[in-house]
Amino acid sequence: MSNNFNNQAETLELVIGAGIAKAKLPLVRLLLLGVLAGAFIAFGAAASSVASHALGDNVGLQRFIAGVVFPVGLMLIVVVGGELFTGNCLMVEALADGKITVLGWIRNLVPVYIGNLIGSLLIVGLVALSAQLNYSDGGLGAATIKIAATKASLPFWTAFGSAILCNILVCGAVLGAFAARDIVGKLLAVFFPIMAFITCGFEHCVANMYFIPAGILASANPAYVEKAGLAADKLANLDIMGLIGNLIPVTLGNIVGGAALGLLLYYAFRNKAASKKA
Repeated sequence: MSNNFNNQAETLELVIGAGIAKAKLPLVRLLLLGVLAGAFIAFGAAASSVASHALGDNVGLQRFIAGVVFPVGLMLIVVVGGELFTGNCLMVEALADGKITVLGWIRNLVPVYIGNLIGSLLIVGLVALSAQLNYSDGGLGAATIKIAATKASLPFWTAFGSAILCNILVCGAVLGAFAARDIVGKLLAVFFPIMAFITCGFEHCVANMYFIPAGILASANPAYVEKAGLAADKLANLDIMGLIGNLIPVTLGNIVGGAALGLLLYYAFRNKAASKKA
């Protein structure tokens, strides 16, 4: 009886093959698939905010409920398709295997990152248009401001370290999806690590492409601002510079976390993979 999953060496081969294919994708397709993935992650972020915004001051419960809902974003990417910047950090395995170049990896990551940002911003605009932020008499708008202000106020190294931890879990979820051979297995492999990263409150650059712009937009509504009850110095970070100030360390940390996990697993299992291939 055969297993319904790939072992670590087989998964490594699949990830290397995917990295080779990703490095060859046309730039326009990378951008479009990046938009799709950014939108899917933003859907997960928006839904998690709705689910958790009215749970009071119980931070653990808020994050857990958000974590149960948020994985729908990566689930959609796995099932429907899309190019996600954080997951593509695993292309480092193809780089380590000599199958792609550093320039080939960058050629993938840059348009994917831009596409993820565009997709996230599209959902921010549509959520605002839908008047969803009025939920709970403006409570969702206020919660959106609080989430964004907290993220935009993080010190550089705090955001960087949190982002490393985040992408270890996200790339673990992606690897789990590669390891599973059936759709149920892939969805379960995605769910638990993503739930864990949201519950822990780690920083994900693509998710923050939704959370912070949504908070900036919500802060234009005085009723939401009043309900949020934040100090002026916290609100002062809700602008484009606050977004950039978060995305720089979080993006760098995500790259480090994903690449570190990928390289660790590559050097742990490359001999098995090579012997199997031979």
